[in-house]
Amino acid sequence: MRSASASALQSTSPPFSSTSPSRMMIKAALCHSIVKLRCKFIGRENILRGRGKNSNGTIDKERHESVFLDKRGRWRTFDHKKLSRKKGGSLRARGWKYGSGFVDGVFPVLSPMAQQILKFVEMEVDAAKIWVSLDALPPTHGVWDDLINVVVQLRLNKNWDPIISVCGWILCKSSFRPDVICYNLLIDAYGQKFQYNKAELVYLQLLEAQCIPTEDTFALLMRVYCASGLLEKAEAVFTEMRKKGISSSVVVYNAYIDGLLKGRNTQKAVEIFQRMKKDRCQPSNETYTMMINLYGKANRSSMALKVFNEMKTEKCKPNICTYTALINAFAREGLCEKAEKVFEEMQEAGHEPDVYAYNALMEAYSRAGFPFGSAEIFSLMQYMGCEPDRASYNIMVDAFGRAGLHEDAQAMFEELKQQGETPTMKSYMLLLSAYSKAGNIPKCEEIMNQMHKFGLKPDTFVLNSMLNAYGKVGRFEKMEEVLTAMENGPYAVDISTYNILINIYGRAGFFSRMEELFQSLVSRGLKADVVTWTSRLGAYSRRKQYKKCLEIFEEMVDAGCYPDGGTAKVLLSSCSSEEQMEQVTTIVRSMHKEARTMLNI
Repeated sequence: MRSASASALQSTSPPFSSTSPSRMMIKAALCHSIVKLRCKFIGRENILRGRGKNSNGTIDKERHESVFLDKRGRWRTFDHKKLSRKKGGSLRARGWKYGSGFVDGVFPVLSPMAQQILKFVEMEVDAAKIWVSLDALPPTHGVWDDLINVVVQLRLNKNWDPIISVCGWILCKSSFRPDVICYNLLIDAYGQKFQYNKAELVYLQLLEAQCIPTEDTFALLMRVYCASGLLEKAEAVFTEMRKKGISSSVVVYNAYIDGLLKGRNTQKAVEIFQRMKKDRCQPSNETYTMMINLYGKANRSSMALKVFNEMKTEKCKPNICTYTALINAFAREGLCEKAEKVFEEMQEAGHEPDVYAYNALMEAYSRAGFPFGSAEIFSLMQYMGCEPDRASYNIMVDAFGRAGLHEDAQAMFEELKQQGETPTMKSYMLLLSAYSKAGNIPKCEEIMNQMHKFGLKPDTFVLNSMLNAYGKVGRFEKMEEVLTAMENGPYAVDISTYNILINIYGRAGFFSRMEELFQSLVSRGLKADVVTWTSRLGAYSRRKQYKKCLEIFEEMVDAGCYPDGGTAKVLLSSCSSEEQMEQVTTIVRSMHKEARTMLNI
């Protein structure tokens, strides 16, 4: 294809059926020097032990950034370019996982013809025109290889529509006889678009063509059913596999768990993980990493650590993704010392920290309230030749914003732009949150205007920040204007929106408006969570209305919402006698015991 037009595709030989096409693939190996950074973090300080020496044994200042002292006391060098994590330089989360044999780090070699086909199908949105152009291709083995390589590259680029167009042409119009790779790629594309019914049709076509499905085929079907919430169909995949004489492998179980997590069905994911072990199917490091992520996102770092230790007991070697998942689990709870320990253990295991690992450690210091600790990690990653990404700058903006250092947050935001990165909605949102906490309304309004100027439409979180900012300075009329705009506009008003309003009106003593908003939640299709109930309790607790607080607490429990530590503190603060404190303590303890048995993930 010498141009992006259909006329450039000319047929030169008769049709034929390709039953065993060759695969022109090359492994793109990414070789990095292993650097075991021996680094201690004490409070907000870290001591870097790497220094360079020249042949005379003295420190060479020109080369100090390329040498370090290892744990054996030997001077070693490293190459900054190899350590660099430039955009697109990492192989993580890339590659064809199911069905084709293409794995992370294995990329197609595109011939000049394949590159032109790729460019054309990426630009053309009309599937009919793509089919007409492909009709002009000569049906040779080389063209088959080019087509498959193009589809794999499209998959790496996450361009699902062109995959559907090209694979659809191969199945319906071409003279090629597709193999399981082609069917699997098409099932995956429909799955990514949540079109499970079309994925099913492709599977039936596969069977009609007398093509033998692989475990990867079933893994892809499993994932699309889970993502679509069709758990009965997902279970039926196991039955279908047994009919075909294929045992339930780690690939299928991983796809099942992955699909459940994408569908946010964490309870079922834990059940499948336990079933997997009962079926004596050995979990892989990918399985354990998904489970560590599951518990980390649920703020259950102790369970994440338990899974990690189980993984090592089963002699399943953690990879860098596993370590990063565990660091993230501790980071979400602000447990920076534990995150730091895992970071060091990762290096001792021979894994060189990448931008994801550094970001996770920075997040841990941010959540723990140590912005300068995050700043030192930020400097360290640059020293080690690891380039910060947009997420790194966002973490720093958030770290300074959480600590009330809005000027430092602004400086990091400006540095992000100086590095040639375009601030995203999240970048603006974090900066807005920083100024909102400081009560700087003019600056908040300026940031909102900047967002509109650059074509970014504020989301619910951004508008919630504006609600909070106006409420903190007592500008309730502006707060109500924002609320009206949210309710009447294209914004998804969620429970966090009303939590802010209930908390602000409760603190201001406007009980009637607070109760009006609380009672309206049901009609709005929203359910009060523990923050909602605790905010409402807090309003009466500040007035020492103990009986009213107990009534609300009972309502909360009856509604199926269990108290957390914040609820207990608010309820205790409403007490004005030792007798009342003893009564509250007894109630909270009994509720906590029930919650532990009922709220296990």
